[in-house]
Parts: sequence; structure tokens; C-alpha cells
Amino acid sequence: MWAMAVDWTAPDVERVEPARICSERDALEHWLDFHRATLLRKCAGLTEEQLKRRAVQPSALSLLGLVRHMTEVERWWFRMHANGENLDFPYDPDQTGADFDDTAHADAASDLQAYRQEVEAARAATRDKDLDLVVPSRGDHPERTRDVRWIYLHMIEEYARHNGHADLLREAIDGSTGD
Repeated sequence: MWAMAVDWTAPDVERVEPARICSERDALEHWLDFHRATLLRKCAGLTEEQLKRRAVQPSALSLLGLVRHMTEVERWWFRMHANGENLDFPYDPDQTGADFDDTAHADAASDLQAYRQEVEAARAATRDKDLDLVVPSRGDHPERTRDVRWIYLHMIEEYARHNGHADLLREAIDGSTGD
């Protein structure tokens, strides 16, 4: 007897509401985790093909592309800036847009796992960093120093923007809306 192959789907994720009264550090971490979980919720229950689907041409934007992009953004800000690690970008070492563009042959399950691992590495990299610690800049603008607090705030902003994109992408795929 032959069994019918079941398409892989992105797993569901629990999203915890940020605390309303807490320390500054906890507030930043709670809101960042809320946005991380929101991105994964936009992917939950979708097949690999759906995660790779682009909403409008000529845009390369897809849910899987957003996950791959945020994997690299997590690495860039928390590990490379805040922690001073010398690392390559996993999808786009030459910063040419491959994180978004090269999803046709990507393995969505592996990419979602890589994202989760990078988030954990980002947490570990900044766990003991003081929010007031000023860190050197990487890349094209070495004069643009910033403190660790700025990195957290920037990441919350980055996720908020991309989660808006994710919401529109998900709605185009299956009509699902919501936060």
C-alpha cells in the first residue's frame, strides 16, 4: 500500500504578549520576541511553495525571503555589531539581495531552523551587554557608533516594518489577516 506524501508546513508558534510593567531591558527583549514570533506566525501552516510565493511582480518579497533576511539582520546587528563577531552572511555574503532573490531552490524547513538558531545566538551575544555600551560600527560607515539600546530599538522597528510586509504577503496567499 502506498502512502500519500504530505507536504511539509511551517510549524505554529506561541507568541507571548509583552509585559506591561517591567525593566527597560525586559521591555526591549519582550517586544523584540513578540515581533520575532509574529514573523513566524505569518509563516505558520504554509507549505514551502507558499512561503516562497511572491505577492506582486517585480518584487522579490516572499515570506521565506523575509525569514532569510531577518536571519541575516539578527546576525548583523546583534552578533557582528553588538558582539564584534567576524561572520559571513549565510544567504547573501556579497550583500546582493540573495536573501530575498535566491529562494527558488531553498529548503524552507532548514531556513526556518537557521532563523531560530540565529535568534538564539543573538540572545546569547547580547545577554550580558549593558544597554549603554557603545559599540563600533561595521560596514561602510565606521563613524556611526551606537549603543546596544539603539540596536534593540532598531530591531523592533525593522521587525515592525517587515511584519507589515508579511501581513500583506500572507493575506495574498490565503486571505489570512490579523496580528
